[in-house]
Amino acid sequence: MQLALERCTIRDWRLDDAASLAKYANNHRVWLGLRDLFPHPYTIDDANEFLQRATTEQPRLKFCVDINGEAAGGIGIRIGSDIHRYVGGLGYWLGEPFWGHGIMSEVVGAFTEFCFNNFSLQRLSAEVYANNPASARVLEKAAFVLEGRLRKNVVKDGKTLDSLVYAKTK
Repeated sequence: MQLALERCTIRDWRLDDAASLAKYANNHRVWLGLRDLFPHPYTIDDANEFLQRATTEQPRLKFCVDINGEAAGGIGIRIGSDIHRYVGGLGYWLGEPFWGHGIMSEVVGAFTEFCFNNFSLQRLSAEVYANNPASARVLEKAAFVLEGRLRKNVVKDGKTLDSLVYAKTK
């Protein structure tokens, strides 16, 4: 996959992305918005391990957000099974130096269209922590609709947080 957007490119991960992946992923503020499966600190070994999996999985479900030739973030989809086989869960992150420039709003919009066109999906959803209004705004700009607040739903960095569920349907 390769989607050239105005400010970046969404492309397949490459093994040579390890240095820039570790550079942007090793950030406490980035980690605060993600699941605990995303390591912190994020080392070059973590990057290499992730890239080994991401470059060999079939179908490809995780992609690089490339800014000026560097792996500056990521976006991916988890496709459901059984009764949820037409539903996908969206996840994304972006290196802090690129926050506030509309990049991820552009990425999420383009990636959503890609997913609806390339997978048998009727619905995409994303869950963001209630203390992350910037991520919620990314989804709103990409025409996702707030469906609900899950009270005291997650524990992140020792704090119990609500999470917000957003979705977009085909």
